[in-house]
Amino acid sequence: MAKEITFAMIKPDAVADKHTGAILDRIEKEGFEILAMKKVRVSKKQAEQFYAVHKERPFFEELTNFISSGPVVAMVLERENAVAHWRKVIGATDPAEAEEGTIRKMFARSKGENAVHGSDSVENGKLESAFFFSGLELY
Repeated sequence: MAKEITFAMIKPDAVADKHTGAILDRIEKEGFEILAMKKVRVSKKQAEQFYAVHKERPFFEELTNFISSGPVVAMVLERENAVAHWRKVIGATDPAEAEEGTIRKMFARSKGENAVHGSDSVENGKLESAFFFSGLELY
């Protein structure tokens, strides 16, 4: 199976709660290579652009307010089956429904403040990576 990339983000709640190091450790232990990484503060407008696919959803305002509330750590990850594996590692959106040992079960505060983001497809992984990183920034 060929390697693929996915986009991952450590959200403001996990950054504020000092879980960045533990999450990065887990990423490496799961066999991901971090191709690019940076800590940034996303503006409300940038958050709205990034999550534009959810614009009509009832949680859009809450989500974009949250993502722009503090720094995030944006990453491009690579490994075989990267998208599916990362989504398995992070767990269900609602930490109450997430499996034991998943990142959201261990570190999320709530369904809305759920510690990490993961792309839902290879195509979206590429789009989301390009939102945060230029070609020169990718390893």
